[in-house]
Amino acid sequence: MKRYIGIFVIALFGAISGAAIVKWVSPNNPGTSTSTSQPVQFANFPEHILEHPNFVTASAISTPAVVHIKIKAKPTASNRSSDPFREFFGPEFFGPQGPQMGSGSGVILTGDGYIVTNNHVINGADEIEVVLNDKRSFNGTIVGTDPSTDIALIKIQANNLPYLGFGNSDELQIGEWVLAVGNPFNLTSTVTAGIVSAKGRNINILGGGTSIESFIQTDAAVNPGNSGGALVNVKGELVGINTAIASNTGSYQGYSFAVPANIVSKVVEDLKEYGTVQRGFLGVQIQDVDATLASKEGLSVAAGAYVAEYLPNSAAEAAGLKKGDVIVQIEGVSINSTPQLMEVVSRKRPGEKVAVVVDRKGKRLDYSVTLRNAEGNTSIVKVAPKTEITSVLGAEFEAPTAKELESLNIDGGVKIAKLNKGKLQETGVREGFIITKVDKTKVKNSKELIKALEGSSGGVLLEGYYPNGAKAYYGFGM
Repeated sequence: MKRYIGIFVIALFGAISGAAIVKWVSPNNPGTSTSTSQPVQFANFPEHILEHPNFVTASAISTPAVVHIKIKAKPTASNRSSDPFREFFGPEFFGPQGPQMGSGSGVILTGDGYIVTNNHVINGADEIEVVLNDKRSFNGTIVGTDPSTDIALIKIQANNLPYLGFGNSDELQIGEWVLAVGNPFNLTSTVTAGIVSAKGRNINILGGGTSIESFIQTDAAVNPGNSGGALVNVKGELVGINTAIASNTGSYQGYSFAVPANIVSKVVEDLKEYGTVQRGFLGVQIQDVDATLASKEGLSVAAGAYVAEYLPNSAAEAAGLKKGDVIVQIEGVSINSTPQLMEVVSRKRPGEKVAVVVDRKGKRLDYSVTLRNAEGNTSIVKVAPKTEITSVLGAEFEAPTAKELESLNIDGGVKIAKLNKGKLQETGVREGFIITKVDKTKVKNSKELIKALEGSSGGVLLEGYYPNGAKAYYGFGM
């Protein structure tokens, strides 16, 4: 018996000792932890990136402010021609015998009925119908258009409307969630989600020249009919106007593009106040810096906007910029591409000063540049007043730019800025045509054009050029 008791005592002591040793070396003892995993650190990430996006809230805010725009237009030779935006007009053209129908989207900006959309949605429209999210319908009138950014402002007679406020498109980050809201394929109030894929994209859809292309690229699904609709962030703020898709089929293939809100807001403000956009210009011909150009020109920087040439009497020349300079910063924004530069400058008006930093053979130089308008001065550009003649013609005119005059080797003319219903549209003339002669009499400005036409009767022959150098003639009866 004594022997069994001794064995039991020894076993009990061993068990107690073993338990004590296990407890001492266990992970609960901070001094002997054997864990090799590292805790995830979130301290360096902005708080809003960690938050799960609330698509429901953003949709509820934005959907009531997005409208369906329907247009009717008489068929003409010009609007039956190829159009890079044609896929956005919803239903296809019905042919030369019936009215041309189209559709798109728009965004209400104010409670009293100002609506922003794309210029290509309403361009050439004889009638504009705006259908609200609550199914009410209104006639729309055009306040102003800006083909250079493909933005248009229209107005309906209504009050107490839901509307969207502008967000800051500069603060958008690559990978940030966004929603596209519009009316694809006539499916009203459609919301799709995606992320910001890139910024500052130039896809050469607006025709070059003075066009401003610095699109926000997203992978939110955008299809025909979405054009002119809203791109919003997760707060429900308007950060862009959906404008184009990159597609071989005319439908969504993963790439969509929107005009940044910071460009849109400036264009809208100018159209409301002046009827046309007040755009400041540096007056330089620029190109992206890449390895090939850097090697060829012996540049000391690998990114920026290379000044290939500047126009006579330009803002850049007056400030002291030289051919061969590389613009690396403007208004505190680092410049890596020409679309970036064009976007920053496009928000400024003639007469405003911008801070420009250039690299000149390895040396950084600071300049204050006073921007000028397309005519080479700092005056406010005004739309030519409408007369009985201009109403009959159905056109708005402006002066050609100094660059256009130089490239066409002409000393004056009248540029067709916008076409509405009228004689010129019926002849097949297109926007951008520069009239240089009326019945073989030279005209250098809109006053001379109106004077020449007021004295005409019967047939009239217009002669002129398109900005690409093509010469054209158009005849019509007064």
